[in-house]
Amino acid sequence: MTTVSEAGKTAHGAADHRKGPRRRGDALHTAIFEATLTELTAVGYAELKMEHVANRARASKGSLYRRWASRAELVADAVHHTIPSCAERPDTGSVREDLLSCLRGFATLLNGPSGEAIRGLMADTIRNPDLMDVVRARFIDPGVNLFLDVLRRGAARGEVRTTALTPRIASLGPDLLREYFLVHRPPIPDRALVEMVDEVIIPLIRA
Repeated sequence: MTTVSEAGKTAHGAADHRKGPRRRGDALHTAIFEATLTELTAVGYAELKMEHVANRARASKGSLYRRWASRAELVADAVHHTIPSCAERPDTGSVREDLLSCLRGFATLLNGPSGEAIRGLMADTIRNPDLMDVVRARFIDPGVNLFLDVLRRGAARGEVRTTALTPRIASLGPDLLREYFLVHRPPIPDRALVEMVDEVIIPLIRA
């Protein structure tokens, strides 16, 4: 059982963050997500404990379990909360630059603590196939929709053939990035992103 020492630390050695005021509502959610990512950076996905996240966020463990049934669901929401709005839909006037902007935004995410979380989630989908629905809804489908939007704007400018406006082709960028991320050590080099766009995607979509 975890106890608190006079030095203000829990028995596992981490500082006891429960001393401050409790948060509620959106502030609590943000604190929990930030605490989750901080713990991921410190200990990695495999060692992440709900009680340590709760301690760091100045929340009760019960409040976490009322919102998230498992560590995987909490981590998925925490990572999704940090996804840059590359969802802000880049519109540079060039389909090549827009595609690179999207890939660079996601690569920045994967090169940080969120990348460790996503690796852990992908591993968990092997043991828990239902988790794949969460991963797909939080990460895969939004990426495909984003790339499809970029291709549609490119087609409107005459850069992209209209027959390339399919979810299968739009998924190519996210799929290439995910495959590179899963089989190589971070960070993802910009050179790899440029090659994905120039050597694979652009030849396939060019009008």
